[in-house]
Amino acid sequence: MVQFKRKSELQQSNMGEVDAIGTKHDVVSVIATAPLADRVAPSGAKRSWQKLGLGIAFTTTASLSAIMGAGLMLTMPSPVGGAAAKDVRQVVGTLFNQGFGYKITRPVNILVLGIDRYLDAPVAADDRLQNISANTFSGRSDVLLLVGVNPDDNSAHILSIPRDTKVEIPGAGISKVNHANVEGGAELAAQTISANFDGVPIDRYVRVSTDAFRELVDLLGGVEVYVPYPMQYEDMTQKLKIDLDQGWQTLNGDQAEQFARFRHDRLGDVGRVQRQQILLAALKNRLANPAVLTKLPQVIELMQKYVDTNLTLDEMLALINFGLNVDQEQFRMVMLPGRFSTPNESIASYWIMNRTERDRIMRDFFQVGTATAIDDLPALPSSLRIAVQNATSNPTLGREVVQYLREQGFENVYTVRDWSDLQSQTQIIVQRGDLQGAQALETALGLGQVVSASTGDLDSDLTIRIGADWQTRAE
Repeated sequence: MVQFKRKSELQQSNMGEVDAIGTKHDVVSVIATAPLADRVAPSGAKRSWQKLGLGIAFTTTASLSAIMGAGLMLTMPSPVGGAAAKDVRQVVGTLFNQGFGYKITRPVNILVLGIDRYLDAPVAADDRLQNISANTFSGRSDVLLLVGVNPDDNSAHILSIPRDTKVEIPGAGISKVNHANVEGGAELAAQTISANFDGVPIDRYVRVSTDAFRELVDLLGGVEVYVPYPMQYEDMTQKLKIDLDQGWQTLNGDQAEQFARFRHDRLGDVGRVQRQQILLAALKNRLANPAVLTKLPQVIELMQKYVDTNLTLDEMLALINFGLNVDQEQFRMVMLPGRFSTPNESIASYWIMNRTERDRIMRDFFQVGTATAIDDLPALPSSLRIAVQNATSNPTLGREVVQYLREQGFENVYTVRDWSDLQSQTQIIVQRGDLQGAQALETALGLGQVVSASTGDLDSDLTIRIGADWQTRAE
């Protein structure tokens, strides 16, 4: 059974002595004795700040979600002992200026829940440091992410779980996974994920109110996103109005929430998960900008209103330190593979997980389960389902790529509707997390950027989004 320590117990523990996911060095000693030149050489100062920005971006986006955008929560010191905002700024400023002595010492899994606020739930007081009502975190989880970080290979993985996924909630029976938080809070939500995902251990949880998203995006000056088609919808009962034009644009907080919540296309809630990953990447890029570091104190204060977690301060700092060393290639996202239920199966609409694909993802991304000799074999080209999407002005390239791949032994290849944004570089989108297959396809194409995210065609194993570089190659 998954059991968490109470938040108060974790906060009252001595740093470095909690049931921790990481350990810390003597920070005071590190600051006092490490030579300045060994920490930050003048010629490398800019690179060090860039790495710090990337570390913060990783920690934020890996541990929260684009849809929620609960920005630098993992840098957020809880207001232990009634610490004032000024004290928080001083502590964080010292840590960022002097460096961290915190290390992740073992693989860690964190369950991230983005909680819908009830329409009649109390709104936060004007005091920015006062937490909102506990009812804020008792609703359904609009976003579910399982985040795994592994210091053994400096990798980070994010599994997006559609909120309509059909699961068995311990003690409550068959239901949608987003109902677990309503039934029993973060602990039951963690038990549900563990029970339905091959017994994966859940070390910590983070719950964030979706109210955080709008305010964070506005604070960061917006996020740059490509809206693939016009999005219009209005629901007066939900106080929701969506009105977005097609094209590249910098979305403010309200517009970013519209982009995230739009579901009125053929993909429904699964399309929302794809847009969550798009926003995740956009937010990560925004947070990697060194200029954002100057807004860290305001972000910390903002997040204190909207976050519930049993991560301790030293664990949060250990995650930031871990993020400093994660390469882009080691940051991977995937959506739980599955299908929509049919009316003959149930009255309710479910996302039915593909259990074989689930097992592979849990094994490859979260080290749960044992691979067989067959599992270790690379996928045969003929077994991969590959979607080809033209993102150039040449209407014939899609068919050309399909023909080329079939000549290379990739038999299950098909075209999908052209992508409306012209691209210079071809992308290989790893829709179902099959990185081996993506590498084989990259080798066959002789070009392309592997994108580890589930933002391609839903029915594919891999989606090729053809860029202008393919035409240059053909010439």
